[in-house]
Amino acid sequence: MSNTASRVLVVDDDPDVALLVKVLLERRAGSTVEIVPDGVSALAAVGRFAPDVVVTDIEMPGLSGLELLEELRRCVPGTPVIVMTAHVSVDYAVSALRSQADEFLTKPLDNARLVEAVQRLTAEGRRTRGRRREVVLAIGAHPDDVEIGVGGALAAHAHAGDELTILTLSRGARGGDADSRQGESLAAAEILGARLFLKDLVDTEISGGGATVRLIEEVVTEVSPTVVYTHSGNDRHQDHRAVSEATVVATRRVGTVACYQSPSTTIEFRPTRFVRIDDFLDRKLQLLECFRSQTATRDYLDPEFVAATARYWSRFGGGSAVEPLEVVRETAELIRVHQHAEQES
Repeated sequence: MSNTASRVLVVDDDPDVALLVKVLLERRAGSTVEIVPDGVSALAAVGRFAPDVVVTDIEMPGLSGLELLEELRRCVPGTPVIVMTAHVSVDYAVSALRSQADEFLTKPLDNARLVEAVQRLTAEGRRTRGRRREVVLAIGAHPDDVEIGVGGALAAHAHAGDELTILTLSRGARGGDADSRQGESLAAAEILGARLFLKDLVDTEISGGGATVRLIEEVVTEVSPTVVYTHSGNDRHQDHRAVSEATVVATRRVGTVACYQSPSTTIEFRPTRFVRIDDFLDRKLQLLECFRSQTATRDYLDPEFVAATARYWSRFGGGSAVEPLEVVRETAELIRVHQHAEQES
């Protein structure tokens, strides 16, 4: 990170908490900190203060922390935002991730974690500032599908500062407890800093037609992706084939669409793009560890199997670990993103 002190805007209507955060960051991180009491004041301060990081509470009078986050994403999209709350709930966490919070912290604050997050996000923000951010949408039929297929590529996108969204179309009730799998999906999305949309189509009965297309179109309209990853049509699982079919229709105006490998893809899977994930294989394994309800019974989630699969595909893509993709449509964005990932590897 640059030796220049990080600039942090703290938004909290509790003056005691705001002062505590200010003193902590000034003393331990060497930050320059400005405090404002509400979201409206924060929006006014952003242009003048130009923060590296914004730290905001969720529950505030007037403009809530989540509403502020959405406004910040529109007016200063590259500025990292840390959301904090004293009232922990799954709904809050999901809302924060959907609004693209970079970090979600609970009160009373873990001082070391707050300092680490501010320093890390400042460094990441400065590294990626000025580079065009891709908007990536990864679509899967069940929890863990996208992490298995493109977990390494998504980690590379996150490292590059791209915006990530995961859309999972069922809660995977036939493969385990739906509530547990929802929590696992949320944990993986949090590691990536991704928004998570978790739908509730019937596991094993997903259609490739109108209803599924409309669900995908709604998310496409909301996030406006430049890159989409989805299942291959060359797959034994009927849900995977259906999601692939529906995605190709729903993303017809997206310039880049590519299909990933799953454990049930057939020998007809014909990848034409090979993404090096040498430096991101460990992060992919970390994502898969989130799905504890599946790792005990699914051999294909064994870390050695995952690493061996990535090693096999490296014969086509170079390096030591690769994720293969069938390209449906491709623009310069996909090539550039993947070249960037290879340079980082």
